[in-house]
Amino acid sequence: MTNLWRIAGRNLLRYKRRTLLTLSLIVFGVLFVAVFEAVTGSFKGMMIGQITDSFLGHMQIHRRGYLAAIESLPLTMNLNPQAVQKMEEILKTFPEIAAWSPRVKFGAMFSNFVETTNIRINGVDPEKEARTVPLFASRIVEGDKVLRNGEILVPELLAKGLKVKVGDPVVVIATNRDGSVNGKQLKVGGILESATGPGGRDGYLHVDDAMEILRMEQPEISEVALRLRDFGRLHGVHERLSSLLGEVKNAKGDRMFDVHTWEKISPFYNIASMIDIMTLFIKLMLIAIVLISIMNVMIMAVYERVREIGTMAAMGTLPRKILAMFVLEGFTMGMVGALIGSGLSAAAIYGIHAAKLTFNFSRQTGLILAPTIDPAALMTVSGIVIAVSILASLQPALKAARMDPIEALGHV
Repeated sequence: MTNLWRIAGRNLLRYKRRTLLTLSLIVFGVLFVAVFEAVTGSFKGMMIGQITDSFLGHMQIHRRGYLAAIESLPLTMNLNPQAVQKMEEILKTFPEIAAWSPRVKFGAMFSNFVETTNIRINGVDPEKEARTVPLFASRIVEGDKVLRNGEILVPELLAKGLKVKVGDPVVVIATNRDGSVNGKQLKVGGILESATGPGGRDGYLHVDDAMEILRMEQPEISEVALRLRDFGRLHGVHERLSSLLGEVKNAKGDRMFDVHTWEKISPFYNIASMIDIMTLFIKLMLIAIVLISIMNVMIMAVYERVREIGTMAAMGTLPRKILAMFVLEGFTMGMVGALIGSGLSAAAIYGIHAAKLTFNFSRQTGLILAPTIDPAALMTVSGIVIAVSILASLQPALKAARMDPIEALGHV
């Protein structure tokens, strides 16, 4: 076997330019894929963090069936205090959950005493909301960063349309679950950056004000947003929590709660999926580059060494050894290219991280691009390159192993 390695190495060095060109293509492919995956992964993680940490939370709990009717914000599908108590008892058994924030959501009319429009209201406990979505305060573009009783945070889109400013008096009018109408005068405490998607017209009140408008004697919760200590454990926690909450039944014996990750709630999940698909296609391009490059080199090697192959066969070299020799050549190129490419990729990713390149996302400015070196990703790319290198060399190797010695010796 040692001799085969030696012969494979010698044959690669015989055609230095061709070997170097093939290696450069492999190295470039590995470098490009690894850096692209690291940079897009950093951007994807930042984007998900902005969405989950500013208004969604990592997961949300609703009464079963509520999410299907969420556009109408039905008060009849809120969770009663007894259900919330059962849910919180289960949440307390999960050390992975860092915080949760109950919310009262309802549709209302918003008036500046001159014009009136519709608005979606979120009644929240400011302290719990701040722990669950720590970037929420960063969305307040005007006014104090604190939500107080008697104040409302108005979405920017609505504020511009009705020309309301911080400190202006406004009225919020809503219909409670019994069908009666009630309203309350509030002061604009801040202008809120409008979230993209269904949260674009969401205003925020203190939960006590929301209960007063809806004439609730006890809080009836529309949803509970959750924040995990480790976002990487999202799906594992979701599966366990869904299982435990699924055991809680209502009076009819039906499941009471639904648990959804941010992926099921936000349209941004489709963008995150597109980033993953782009990365997959880049990997496929790498496979194509490696496949074509190595197959071309190996086919040329077979045609240029026909008489050499015939001589080896005439001297008694077994076909499997001839096959192994050419496969080892392809494997060697793939392995060397993958190692060099991985090393350069790690250096490039570290350099980008150290450079602290900044960019803007929505109103967030000065965000730092921080790609990280993922050993698993580099090993995956390297493994793909080596596997494809072996596959690409198989066809030329089989051709060489099946040559008739007499015909090969007479080849001109």
